Amino acid sequence: MKQITNNILMIRPVSFRMNEQTMVNNFYQTGDANLLPSTVNAKAQQEFDLFVNKLTDLGVNVIVVEDSVTPNTPDSIFPNNWVSFHDNGDVGFYPMFAENRRLERREDILDLLEDKGFQIDNIIDYSSAEEDGFYLEGTGSIVLDRVNEKAYCALSPRADEELFIEFCEDFDYAPVIFEAYQTVDGDRKLIYHTNVMMCIGDTFAVICADAIDDKQERKMVLENLKKDNKEIILISEKQLNSFAGNMLQVSGDNDSSYLVMSTSAYESLTVQQLEKLEKHTSIIHADLTTIETHGGGSARCMMAEVFLEKK
Repeated sequence: MKQITNNILMIRPVSFRMNEQTMVNNFYQTGDANLLPSTVNAKAQQEFDLFVNKLTDLGVNVIVVEDSVTPNTPDSIFPNNWVSFHDNGDVGFYPMFAENRRLERREDILDLLEDKGFQIDNIIDYSSAEEDGFYLEGTGSIVLDRVNEKAYCALSPRADEELFIEFCEDFDYAPVIFEAYQTVDGDRKLIYHTNVMMCIGDTFAVICADAIDDKQERKMVLENLKKDNKEIILISEKQLNSFAGNMLQVSGDNDSSYLVMSTSAYESLTVQQLEKLEKHTSIIHADLTTIETHGGGSARCMMAEVFLEKK
């Protein structure tokens, strides 16, 4: 079992814009509503292409799939919310909060992966929970410590506790459950996705512990990370608002590892935080301003890790 992979699935957008259906509980969508959707999409495509080039230059195997114009899927650039790929050949399909995001699930992508030699043995599909109003948005809602078989989940309208426990039973993970908050107009509101406030690498973890208001829950989460010998790098809520929690460690050429983040995340970090991280892994960052401000997600959300074995 590995924590990081060289294989990443990314979806190139064709209809990217501010999704009105997700704005109700994604408070990171702060983009310019006056920009034409075509302008927003063109800027997002440019950011996407430069980001993919940075990854591939380092030897990351990026499998790019073009989104289709129909159905209209403004958030297709964030595939990790609807699908996850595991090294035992399992694939997870997840129930999505926004109705127009449910259209992102595409079985033809599985065919494409199989054509590239990846082995898929079993699909575990939770999407029918949408009919009853329950959601669990993949590795947005769930941050996995694959080596130590723990799954971290900050409960929210997009992360149902019972569904999460069902996921943990199906995939053999021990659940670590808590609530995480951000300040919005003076009120504490639940953070919509766990992967916005924490990231787990092979030997380290980045987390905004201040987002966990309950002291016992905060202690429990940090103790789990410490017990698994992760060096904990704490970030502030201000840094979290710059997507400094939304990172993913990947492997490149010659088993080198990279912590991938946006430029806004990178620029929010202190010299000391960067030095701590660089003891564990190299850092790369890309300008994702349009994607972050209009989509409310960042670098980690754009990458669905493919842990499937090759045939």
